Parts: sequence; structure tokens; C-alpha cells
Amino acid sequence: MKKPAHKIYRTTNWPAYNRALMSRGNIAIWFDPATQWYALSIGKQGRNQTYSDAAIQCCLMIKSLFRLSLRMVTGFVQSLIKLCGLNWIAPDYTTLCRRQKH
Repeated sequence: MKKPAHKIYRTTNWPAYNRALMSRGNIAIWFDPATQWYALSIGKQGRNQTYSDAAIQCCLMIKSLFRLSLRMVTGFVQSLIKLCGLNWIAPDYTTLCRRQKH
């Protein structure tokens, strides 16, 4: 039995092809300053959580998206926060580890 012949595709519109290749590498990540980054006090006994669920979820989403370890996520998120000009602190990797659900 013969293998089917492979089709050869030829690019005819090089400017559009080049723009498409360049846009594949474009990434935009920003933080909304109105986001509740730090957790609110809930009035129960014990220590309150420092970071909101939205902050933890954001960090874990970046971890999953870029396949990073928890320590690398902490540094990456802190650098993104700094680039955005926000006065927030990224959760450390132990907080992320405790708060993530398996």
C-alpha cells in the first residue's frame, strides 16, 4: 500500500504571512488597578488571609499558562506588577502552594 503524497503549500501573500508570524509572539498582560489584590478582613478568629482569591487565581493561571514553577511565578508576577506601576506585592510561593487546589 502506497503512502499518500504530501501536499506542498506555497505562500502567495508574504506580507500577511509575516504579520501573522509576528503577531503569534505578541503578548499583553495587565493588571486592573481596581482589582481587589489583598483580602478583606472577615471578622473571624485567627489570622486573616493576606491575598484575595483573585490574586491567587491570577498567579496560578500564569503558572499554568507558561508552565512555570511556583518560585518562578512569584518573580514573574512581581515583575509584571512593577511594569504596571502598581504598589502591590506578589504572593510568595508557599502561599500559592497552600492556597492552590489540586
